[in-house]
Amino acid sequence: MSSAPKITIATRESRLALWQAEHVRDLLLGLYPHAAVALLGMTTTGDQILDRTLAAVGGKGLFVKELEVAMLEGRADMAVHSMKDVPMDLPPEFTLSVMGNREDPRDAFISNHYADLAELPAGAIVGTSSLRRECQLRARFPHLVIQPLRGNLDTRLRKLDAGDYQAIILAAAGLRRLGLGQRIRALLALEDSIPAVGQGALGIEFRTTHPFLEQWLAPLRNPLNEACVWAERTVSRRLAGSCDIPLGAHATIEDGQLALTAFVGNQEGSRIVRATGRGDATAPEQLGESIAEQLLAQGAADILKSCRGAA
Repeated sequence: MSSAPKITIATRESRLALWQAEHVRDLLLGLYPHAAVALLGMTTTGDQILDRTLAAVGGKGLFVKELEVAMLEGRADMAVHSMKDVPMDLPPEFTLSVMGNREDPRDAFISNHYADLAELPAGAIVGTSSLRRECQLRARFPHLVIQPLRGNLDTRLRKLDAGDYQAIILAAAGLRRLGLGQRIRALLALEDSIPAVGQGALGIEFRTTHPFLEQWLAPLRNPLNEACVWAERTVSRRLAGSCDIPLGAHATIEDGQLALTAFVGNQEGSRIVRATGRGDATAPEQLGESIAEQLLAQGAADILKSCRGAA
């Protein structure tokens, strides 16, 4: 395409979301230097509601709905997301692609006075916005007090620094992307804190009928990274995972095969089921379905039912 049209990227206005959108913009300009790529900053419902957990106000879709409306109305051509924030059921009007390399998917322990979770005394307050993290923390450290923590990354760090919490748990990926890796005191092992579906991966959403974006974005796609994320999302979709369900899944490529581990638990951490398996990297959905079935065979349906009943 000799003369490139203007591309507008819809993005949330948090510092991390803007970093992600600017990163994709720069990648596009590297490929298509004559393009005009602009950002459309937006405040989503999820950004506005900070006094309640996501599970209580409608889930992950609160972070993407306004961006999708902007695309449907022609005000934007595409949107950049953290894949962990993208709902499992994508509207049929849109296509979702996973971009580039995945950042560190692990959870990070942040504290001003303690080196790791094991150092925290009984009754110490740990902040997290994630039921997934809360479940796994309660299972390993029942003596800690887990309290909700909402807001963008900078807001969460300010609350820690103000003394509201003795420690907080954040995604390592966001901290590193914003040059805040020095705030990480310890990284939680993958087997101790199975990450959120898609954690550390970036996605680009665009209208399926867009005349050229799929072709333009093709060089940015990472098929192996994408296979890992699709396997994880299949587990969540099969189990109807959402913000009111403590669920995690993490896939890697090992010896040319896809290796996937997932769990489902209750908020109290008193009941957790896990499953792991390997499969063909070209059939990630098949492996995801298999892992979901293993979880269901271990009683995941009862856990899910009890979680929704308590929500």
